[in-house]
Amino acid sequence: MSLAVVTLKKGEGRLLKSGGMWIFDNEVASIMGSIVNGDIVLVHDFDGYPLGRGFINTNSKILVRLLSRDENTIIDEGFFEKRIRDAWEYRKKVTDTSSCRVIFGEADFLPGFIVDKFSDVLVVQSLALGIDRYKEMLVELLKKVLAEDGIQIRGVYERSDVKVRKQEGMEPYKGFIGEEFPTLVEIVENGVKYQVDVKDGQKTGFFLDQKYNRLAIQKLCKNARVLDCFTHTGSFALNAGYAGAKEVTGVDASQLAVDQATANAALNGLSDSVKFICEDVFDLLPELEEKGEKYDVVILDPPAFTKSRSSIKNAVKGYREINLRAMKLVKDGGFLATCSCSHFMDYELFTQTIGQAAKNVHKRLRQVEYRTQAPDHPILWSADESYYLKFYIFQVCSDR
Repeated sequence: MSLAVVTLKKGEGRLLKSGGMWIFDNEVASIMGSIVNGDIVLVHDFDGYPLGRGFINTNSKILVRLLSRDENTIIDEGFFEKRIRDAWEYRKKVTDTSSCRVIFGEADFLPGFIVDKFSDVLVVQSLALGIDRYKEMLVELLKKVLAEDGIQIRGVYERSDVKVRKQEGMEPYKGFIGEEFPTLVEIVENGVKYQVDVKDGQKTGFFLDQKYNRLAIQKLCKNARVLDCFTHTGSFALNAGYAGAKEVTGVDASQLAVDQATANAALNGLSDSVKFICEDVFDLLPELEEKGEKYDVVILDPPAFTKSRSSIKNAVKGYREINLRAMKLVKDGGFLATCSCSHFMDYELFTQTIGQAAKNVHKRLRQVEYRTQAPDHPILWSADESYYLKFYIFQVCSDR
């Protein structure tokens, strides 16, 4: 059966032609042939030049998600197995694979499909209609590839309980793929143990993208007094404690997160030096300043303050506010680790916002290092959404 053909308007497809994998609905001149949403279609430029093949979905503003730039590629089980093998071989070269992101959607050329591995458990997010059709097959192929390296997966859980599925014409969903299993999983990262709740934790249960950023702060925290803001399940705070900090306070607005963080501290024998409190960071920082509290290291790992371009202005205010408050709490010569996980808050804007905060409170920043997400979350150039995490470590100095 011949595939339908999507033809671009003249001058459109700039993202696609520069290396991206999306075609938006307003870039298309015509669709020739019958389609069902989720089908594979051919993509042609305005003059008939072949650009590849991918999934179509008229429910979404992203009309086509490209699978291959070769129009003659057959999209079958062999195609997907090659993609999965490539993704796994890459991880083995660049990261600790005991717990890692095995597949990162477009950045692994499997659009809309994400898999995190927590020890011997896989957590899947299926975010695009086309790839959702192949979900079970992809999971079985991944289990097969991992088994060849002696890794037996004891369970798979789907965490597609996200609003973005509605934009694809699908309902949010969570549940087991295959047999049920205990969903509290113990992992070890950078020497620190965690209990990961893959069923009810945020996103897929744990934020693997900060793995090496957490490691980077360890050397700053020996014998230090540390404040970890937006601690979630305590990962930065526990890395500080593991590194020998004398006193660590982790702060989060969620009592559930604080309870999980406290349990993780006990798991690591750090209950005496690492404590957690349930407070709103925006309220707490001014209170600490008023009390004259000072810290050797302050860590800011906030949730994304913006998930759209329309709310960037308010996000800038939020990032500036917490950063200037944090700088006031850092001892002269102490350190600030600060980050943003929104790809709409790009590198330039985030950097500018931190600079404004420092100027407002008359602090001099000496950059120790700039980092992004761990390499198991690869950044695919021309796929802007794959570059989202910005992470700075600064030494904070008073004007001198």
